[in-house]
Order: sequence, then structure tokens, then C-alpha cells
Amino acid sequence: MAAQAADVSSRARTSEVILKVEDVELAFGGVRALRGVGFEIRRGEIFSIIGPNGAGKSSMLNCINGFYHPTSGTITYKGQPRKRMRPYVTASQGVARTFQNIALFKGMSTLDNIMTGRHLKTKATLLENAFWFGRARKEEMEHRRFCEEIIDFLNLQHVRKTPVGTLPYGLQKRVELGRALAAEPELLLLDEPMAGMNLEEKQDMARFVLDVNDEFGMTICLIEHDMGVVMDLSDRIVVLDHGEKIGEGTPDEVSKDPKVIEAYLGVQEEGDA
Repeated sequence: MAAQAADVSSRARTSEVILKVEDVELAFGGVRALRGVGFEIRRGEIFSIIGPNGAGKSSMLNCINGFYHPTSGTITYKGQPRKRMRPYVTASQGVARTFQNIALFKGMSTLDNIMTGRHLKTKATLLENAFWFGRARKEEMEHRRFCEEIIDFLNLQHVRKTPVGTLPYGLQKRVELGRALAAEPELLLLDEPMAGMNLEEKQDMARFVLDVNDEFGMTICLIEHDMGVVMDLSDRIVVLDHGEKIGEGTPDEVSKDPKVIEAYLGVQEEGDA
């Protein structure tokens, strides 16, 4: 983790575009989930996608990581257009994600769940792994050492051997973040990482997101409904509504955009009241 931080920290918040989305359309039968959406994510920044429920935010993330294939349009990652990319190929190219609904192996320990994030880093053959010799033994020791560093980073030492199904919701979210970090991604997709958390848990997760970005220079694409969190964490924001982009810019620019206020921010303020 420390070596990675030294390697990428100098690239944080550059003008280099790591992901470019151009005129992406996504349709399910007669339902158009995305309508000509386009934006750029720059290396090292925290980029947020916001909008009301049903705006197409998760659909956009699913297109980026290859779970959905756009009906039309282009997604370019690190300068290479990606056509009908599969999720496992996307992961091998340096994209990792977390999910709205926690997707962990509930009967496995915290350490073992985070270890699954190292699967794509394994070079040993099936035979070597079956009999645990040669590269398999060396790789497992290296992977465990790396995952222990993540556990320390996320303050999970006290639950490292605990089955994740018995952990509080906030800690399970943190374990899922750890599993994504174990893959050493260049682009980290976070789909509502603070949904369902109390205030203290949100503050902890926000601090970890900032630390991941600041210490490792990791590019982050974030979906989140808590506007306080979004405005505090984000370098830039894109706003979707009914599958269309209605705003983009810095947090200050987006918060003053009349279209955004009418479609999303204003509605939220009335609900909060």
C-alpha cells in the first residue's frame, strides 16, 4: 500500500482523463435508462454522480464496469475504447467497485473476504494451489501481508477473524471497501457507500474515502445521496435526471445551477424540511 501511494500520489488531480463517457444510451426494451450521457473523469479526482432515484446513476456505473453494455455511445478507459467489456476483464484492467447492497461472503472472516479481492493478482496454477506449493505458498503469504495492511488502514484489526455476517452494517461496508482496495484499482467505483449509515458511520467512511484518494492518489467515482457528503468530498459532480445529464461542474457550480436545484437539490430540501 505504501509503495502504491508513493507511485501515484504525484498524479493526483491532474488534467489527464482516465475515463471518458460519450453519448451513452442504455435501453431495456422501451425503457431508456440513459439518454446521451457524457462526462470525463480525471486521474486522481473524486468525481460524483448524483440525481434523484431512478435517474440512471447505478446504470451508468454498471456500464462503466461492464455489467451493462450501452445501446450506443462510447466509453473510453485509459485511452482505449471499450466495447462489450465483461466485468472480470474490467477488473483485470484496474476498475473495482462496491455495491448499494452489501455483497460479501457472510460466513467468511473479514480477512478472507478482503483476500478475495486479490484473486486476479494470483499467478499460481490450479495444481499449485491445490497442493499449496511453489508459487501458491509464496503468493498467499504476500497477499495476506497486503490485506493485513488494508485491515490496519481501515481500522478493522479487532474484527479481522470475525465472520462478516455478524458485523454491524457500517463495518460490513468498510470490509467491502477493503475488498475493492485489495484489487489495487486505478479507478474505484463506489455505489452509495454510506447508504443506511448513521452519522458517525458516515463520518468514518467519508474519512476513509478521502484517505484513499489523498494517500494513494486513487481515482474515485462516487454515487451518494447525502448532499453534505457529496459537496465536501467531490472535486467535480455530474447530475442525472431521468437518464439525462442536467448539470456538471464543481460542487459550488452545481449547487447554484437552477436546473439542478429544480430537479434535485430543491426537492431534497423540501423533503428534509
